[in-house]
Amino acid sequence: MKRLAIGALLLAIALAGLVIFLNLRGESPIREAQALAPPAADSIARGAYLMRAGNCAACHTDRGGAPLAGGRAIDTPFGTVYASNLTPHAAAGLGGWSPDHFWRALHNGRSKDGRLLYPAFPYTHYTMVTRADSDAMFDYLRSVPAVDRANTPHKLRWPYSTQAALGVWRALYFTPGEHVDDGSKPAEWNRGAYLVRGLGHCGACHSSRNALGATSDMMDLSGGVIPMQNWYAPSLSAPSEASVAGWDTAQVVRLLQTGIAPRGTVLGPMADVVKQSTQHLAPADLQAMAVFLKSLPEGTAHEQKSSALEMGPRMAERGAKVYEQHCVQCHGARGEGVPGAYPALAGNRALRLPVTSNLVQVVLGGGFPPATAGNPRPFGMPPYATVLSDADVAAVISHVRHAWGNNAPAVSELDVAQQRSSSTP
Repeated sequence: MKRLAIGALLLAIALAGLVIFLNLRGESPIREAQALAPPAADSIARGAYLMRAGNCAACHTDRGGAPLAGGRAIDTPFGTVYASNLTPHAAAGLGGWSPDHFWRALHNGRSKDGRLLYPAFPYTHYTMVTRADSDAMFDYLRSVPAVDRANTPHKLRWPYSTQAALGVWRALYFTPGEHVDDGSKPAEWNRGAYLVRGLGHCGACHSSRNALGATSDMMDLSGGVIPMQNWYAPSLSAPSEASVAGWDTAQVVRLLQTGIAPRGTVLGPMADVVKQSTQHLAPADLQAMAVFLKSLPEGTAHEQKSSALEMGPRMAERGAKVYEQHCVQCHGARGEGVPGAYPALAGNRALRLPVTSNLVQVVLGGGFPPATAGNPRPFGMPPYATVLSDADVAAVISHVRHAWGNNAPAVSELDVAQQRSSSTP
């Protein structure tokens, strides 16, 4: 027994050492904060642009709070993470940080004191950010007004609240990386790859996650349900979901810049991305992202785990009636829609997605494209949560999924009821 105990202890020590070693990969010596010269104006401007590209303010600005002062709650399956204060306040923010500290946070997912950061902060993607871009972002953050707002402690369940558990997670699922240009591709493609995979962290939403919140491939863009939000980010590689391989490049640019295009409209979380981030990017960067997204190898559609539901005659009759009462005025009797205002439903691949959560979200909560410079007064859909019953919602969604050649399976009343209850505060 004594030998077994000693063996177990040695094994535990070895595993702990392995975890520590794996978590120190890519680490560089840290220079402590020193008196820094005021950042140059061009570096501040570049950093501000890169922060937009990374959509950093979306998480690090609380609703009604000071810009980048943190405090916003980010719900996860393991508890609540609160975004940190990025302003240069000496005690509450990044005032005591050096450029090395900031680089380590982006590249290695560590705070100034060496603590491991939770991957709600997408360092799993920001690890691709170059050191030059990191330094420019830090210069910008040094220039914003300092806000005395202490960071809110995270509220995570045990053992997810422990550094040990996070260390094991990182050993299993995170390896620091870097962006390396593909010499066989043009510069425009490489720039698009850098923005989509790194700063844009598109895979943070457009990838499926396992029970521990990790993806099998951090660069994967094959679609996934966004945790805690009840929205499905469709596959960017599957033609039946959200691939843009068959689009004109100008259409992809328009979608990212304005939120609407002849073949698609963004709603939900993606509308926030366009509003706060991509509409502000330079046309050359949007063009680069479009070129990269169009080049993605064709993937397969997400598989719906639940069995396909057939629409019976009673549901069909109910769905047609609800559509006539509430939908036909905008979307037309034949689902043709109104160009530039209300999307066509006939032949709309968003209606045929195997995951139907987005449709339920839009009918219950409404949906508007973002207000952008190119589309300042977007047309949208009002919420029907207080107007339609679960049976009505299931019937009308099933109707539009089946009509006009869409031929997709029906949606059950139970699916609607579950999503309505999970979306209720």
